[in-house]
Amino acid sequence: MTTHRDRYPIRVGALLWVQQTDWAELASAARLADTAGLDSLWAWDHLHAIVGDPLQPIFEGWTTLAAWAAETKRIDLGLMVGANTFRNPGLTAKSAVTVDHISNGRAWLGLGGAWFEYEHLAAGIDFGTGFGQRLDWLDEAVEGITSVLAGKTVTSPAGGHYGFRDLEHQPLPYRGAGTLPIMIGGGGEKKTLRTVARFAQGWNINGGLEAVARKADVLRGHCEAVGRDPLDIEHTLVRFVVLRDDRDEAIRVLDAGQAANDSERRYDPERDFVGTEEQIAEAWRRYRDLGFTHLIADIPAPFDRETIERLPRLRELVALA
Repeated sequence: MTTHRDRYPIRVGALLWVQQTDWAELASAARLADTAGLDSLWAWDHLHAIVGDPLQPIFEGWTTLAAWAAETKRIDLGLMVGANTFRNPGLTAKSAVTVDHISNGRAWLGLGGAWFEYEHLAAGIDFGTGFGQRLDWLDEAVEGITSVLAGKTVTSPAGGHYGFRDLEHQPLPYRGAGTLPIMIGGGGEKKTLRTVARFAQGWNINGGLEAVARKADVLRGHCEAVGRDPLDIEHTLVRFVVLRDDRDEAIRVLDAGQAANDSERRYDPERDFVGTEEQIAEAWRRYRDLGFTHLIADIPAPFDRETIERLPRLRELVALA
């Protein structure tokens, strides 16, 4: 039986926190991820800091990706994940295609339902009546974006939230119609995972092994219901990762990074990947066997350059086992 491991290469990426940093540091870390040989590079999409004090410095997502696209040469780029509520989906599609062209076809379009009420209230952005409504908006948005990226003309159905009217875009994605992949983050079992099954080329989740296994099972059920092969969706996993030769030193580095971002969170042995390449590869293999072939290291500022440089070795170890 074909598995995700048969379909997808083992890949490693970095999610660089865009809060509590300056641009020079953020750009330098992005260039390092590119030259070190990582496969993907991700940024948040928030208007206020989501860890610790919300008034810490933070950079906007799509403009960060556009700058990274010009700063890097080979690494994939995306938001982990974009807040659907922030922008009209037509604008989101246009931003994604622009980054795709700047990067010569390296963009991912990441989207989620949005969850951080503070920034919506502060900026006067409609947060909806609840998470269920925001997920309905997400489903409608992704359906429209998918059609636009495929070169189709989109008009909203009666009663639709967005009111598209003969929406059509040029240019199309860098590699042609329908080639810009969509990444959806989240694990909502009734709505989010159904949207993943209908439209996404990538899915991102974070959680313990048992919870992640359940979400993957639910996604398979939604895929069956909509007639989609679950192997068409790359499974990605975000984890705090710190690579060191000494595990205690790795834990110290992880905790220091949290403290620098005004976070009370500290090392969680059930969910954080810390230690040597061999130790982390062993932990990742349990998730890889569930289909998660793409590990994205959650890296706060000040950025852990040693971990970024060592991450590609994980790919080799997991691919060999």
